[in-house]
Amino acid sequence: MPKRTRFTIWRPLATAATAALMATFLAPTAAHGAPRESRPVHSYDNAVREAVWVDTGLDGDGDGRTDRVAVDIVRPREPAQQGRKVPVIMDASPYYSCCGRGNESQKKTYDADGDVVQMPLFYDNYFVPRGYAFVGVDLAGTNRSDGCVDVGGRSDIQSAKAVVDWLNGRAKAYTTRTGTVSAKATWTNGRTGMIGKSWDGTIANGVAATGVEGLETIVPISAISSWYDYYFTKGAPLYNSGPDWLSNYVNSPDARAKCAAVQQKLVDGAPRTGDWTPLWTERDYVRATSKVRASVFLIHGMQDLNVRMQHVGPWWDALAKNGVERKIWLSQTGHVDPFDFRRAEWVDTLHRWFDHELLGYDNGIDREPMADIERHPDQWVTAKVWPPRGTDTVRLKPARGTQPGVGTLGLRTGKGTETFTDDPRHSETDWASAIDSPTPDKAGFVTGPLTRDLRLSGSSEVTVTATPTTSTAHLSAVLVDLGPDTIRDYADAAEGITTLPDRTCWGASTSGDSACFKETRAKTADVDYTIVSRGWADLGNHASDLKGVPLTPGKPYTITLDLAATDHVVPAGHRLALIVAGTDRDLIDPPADTLTLTLDLSRTSARVPLVGGTAAFARATSGTATGTPASEPLDGVEAPRTVQRVPGPRTAG
Repeated sequence: MPKRTRFTIWRPLATAATAALMATFLAPTAAHGAPRESRPVHSYDNAVREAVWVDTGLDGDGDGRTDRVAVDIVRPREPAQQGRKVPVIMDASPYYSCCGRGNESQKKTYDADGDVVQMPLFYDNYFVPRGYAFVGVDLAGTNRSDGCVDVGGRSDIQSAKAVVDWLNGRAKAYTTRTGTVSAKATWTNGRTGMIGKSWDGTIANGVAATGVEGLETIVPISAISSWYDYYFTKGAPLYNSGPDWLSNYVNSPDARAKCAAVQQKLVDGAPRTGDWTPLWTERDYVRATSKVRASVFLIHGMQDLNVRMQHVGPWWDALAKNGVERKIWLSQTGHVDPFDFRRAEWVDTLHRWFDHELLGYDNGIDREPMADIERHPDQWVTAKVWPPRGTDTVRLKPARGTQPGVGTLGLRTGKGTETFTDDPRHSETDWASAIDSPTPDKAGFVTGPLTRDLRLSGSSEVTVTATPTTSTAHLSAVLVDLGPDTIRDYADAAEGITTLPDRTCWGASTSGDSACFKETRAKTADVDYTIVSRGWADLGNHASDLKGVPLTPGKPYTITLDLAATDHVVPAGHRLALIVAGTDRDLIDPPADTLTLTLDLSRTSARVPLVGGTAAFARATSGTATGTPASEPLDGVEAPRTVQRVPGPRTAG
């Protein structure tokens, strides 16, 4: 199927007659011309609330019958009574019963008939009165669904894909979990948009990568694009457990009793060596972007240390390569929903996005800038495209300074070596705070104070040639903006927000489902430096991203570390630093041995995407700017805390 072009030409959705019907029924206030906004003209209190069980065609729990996933539906009653069909907004999640959704950890609740009373989050409250159906899907193995959670694999993805198929008349559903009475989705036109944060958004990515017909758009928030990259990065382990732990965490009690075989497959398929296996291939959605038909509105926190920004760069670039229509928001937060860091703008933008994508309204959102970027807390800038035109990769090279481990960073190739010893007790904040002092656990390289602003936009790489003293070695590379600033405190437990007691309302409410949610504000920290981007690797993966091998002590190896995508301006007067070290405490696990690594500076460099390219870097580092190296340790956010093994919000919901 040919790709749709990016945001300059929009496909026609309907004939003039259909558009006229939409204008008449969905936006009665728009008397002249086509509608530009759906309005809350339908009763939420009187909405249809029902449940169906969609047959996935799989038998994950091995009980001899195909699995059915529970689908809870809230839809406006009036369109069906008038013979009109509505589009669908869908959130497929493993968290509806075990852990909850959103900042207040809401769970589904039900009436005596088993129909949903409270649907978590604001989507149904806001969009059902505006002529959309909202569908909340329990992934296989969770809540009221059959089957087993397989952590991003075939069962997880089929749980939601089968629902899209049912909405488009291609799959079977039933009115009960075990009965034979079929249910038809006669009330929908099949046009579906998927949304969700973390694991939910990951499912949206995975379903889009199947190319299923009827999925028009996805809105993945803080979502995974490749499950290998959630657990490893070039062989370096990010957690001390694998997907079997996560599956057991969210499986229902019924599923835990039936899913031992699936659990064992997760153990066997995800060895703690960090080697790539077929299990990871099945869960790599980036490789399947050629199948994506849906547009993508991506939201992510640039300081997310749960689902890290490593999931953004490869997915975004692959979508661009395949001509997928895209929009992106990048915040300063950690693992936080935009409803909790930019609420009014988020609801308005999401409303216009779904109106455009699912109702076909020409509201201009396709002609607006592609990217919104939070430059300072609650201060946003836009970019027509992202990364911006004129961005080019610049090769920055470390060189020795006047003190061991305190070097320079520039355009000229350095000479000699620097040596450090891995210390798993220390993290990136320890390294950055002592950037101007010799310490045995890191090698740091710093520009002079910049004379002009320097903008990094996109993904970086750091290539190192290192000689280990042991047979195992883990490496970290970090880019740092050295200079005073006020940033969101992403290392705080709430990851950059403070929850307030006051509530604001976003849509209609019932006695069992309130549209009013606690407000938030930015939680900030005054710092002397800001971590810009990070990357890690196991040096044993020097010859292959897919498989590691033991190292020969005393032998040099060359490896490239992939640093996370970002968009950050290093202001004039600040300095840009590159740090190379070993274990980044609580962000990767340490190797088996305590080792010393010697860097060959002539064969070590960073490839950094800079707006304006090499010329911009040369201008920013020329001339004389005020500023001297710090004599005291620099202050930053708190050290990264032990991060959770659950791709969900702070409460795992």
